[in-house]
Amino acid sequence: MSLRIELEVKHQVLCIRLEGELDHHTSEKLRNQVNEVLQKQPIHHILLNLGELQFMDSSGLGVILGRYKQISSQGGEMVVCSISPAVRRLFEMSGMFKILRLEENEQNALQTLGVA
Repeated sequence: MSLRIELEVKHQVLCIRLEGELDHHTSEKLRNQVNEVLQKQPIHHILLNLGELQFMDSSGLGVILGRYKQISSQGGEMVVCSISPAVRRLFEMSGMFKILRLEENEQNALQTLGVA
C-alpha cells in the first residue's frame, strides 16, 4: 500500500492528513512535501491527523520528529489527532507522546492551538 498525503494550511497551522503506510519507501515524499510548504508559507504549528494511517515504521517516526524539531525551534507546536491503534502503540513505545500532544480530533486540536 502507498501513502496518500493531504496538506492544508488553516490560519498558519499546517494540517497534515495521512492515509496508508508511512515507511522507508514513502517517508522521503512526506518530508519533501512538508518542507516545501514550510519554506513557502508562514507556518506556526503543525497538526498531524493519523486516523487513516494503517502502518508506520521508524523512518516515519524520524520524519515526524524532524518536523517537530523544525516547528518547535520556531516556537511552534505539533499536535497529533485521530491516531489509529497500531500507530498509537508505536508512538507510546517510542515516547513521542512526551513531546507531542494527542487530541481526539482535528477540531479539538485546532482549538488547543487557538485557531478554531
